[in-house]
Amino acid sequence: MHTLPSPLNILQKMAALLSLCAALVVTAIPTGAHADDYSDVNRLVTARKLGEALAKADAYLTGKPRDPQMRFIKGVIHNDMGQSAEAMAIFRQLNQDYPELPEPYNNLAVLYAGQGDLDKARIALEMAIRTNPSYAAAHENLGDVLLQLASQSYAKALQHEPRNASLPNKLSLIRNLLSPPVKSPPNRLPMTNTTPANTSPVTPATSATKP
Repeated sequence: MHTLPSPLNILQKMAALLSLCAALVVTAIPTGAHADDYSDVNRLVTARKLGEALAKADAYLTGKPRDPQMRFIKGVIHNDMGQSAEAMAIFRQLNQDYPELPEPYNNLAVLYAGQGDLDKARIALEMAIRTNPSYAAAHENLGDVLLQLASQSYAKALQHEPRNASLPNKLSLIRNLLSPPVKSPPNRLPMTNTTPANTSPVTPATSATKP
């Protein structure tokens, strides 16, 4: 029997997309007083100068600690540096302070899935979609998470009922959906690397439910 893709394998399609989408961050930022600061940090991220990018983001946040755009970028930088715990902490706090922004929920879900916590990933993605029903990345990620949850349920069913002829076919279908085509990048959930679309000043919520 072929081995089913693990949640980590699903997550591995994230790295190439991050590098490809880094340049798109600037386009999501309106022309304004701080656009150059965001652009400077994102140019460093695109150049893979992550240490310099993080230092510049920290310097900016010293004067504007609640700025959601720069905090979001900082979370992506930490993820690029392999510091998932720091990235998760930033996205969780953004969820609390700005629950109307779907992007932090999406990125937190990607990190949850990377840890194998698919239930938390599902909840976070549902929150992202509730916030923005047209958020395509969250819909795609939710589909991948639900497929992985389905594969786990079918595998458990097969363990308890090995003579069930329909279960291997269902597992094979899911395996094919989750497996990348030949010569394509590894299959992984896409993490959003653009800054939140709502870039106008936002009043932080006094309380919010964490996924």
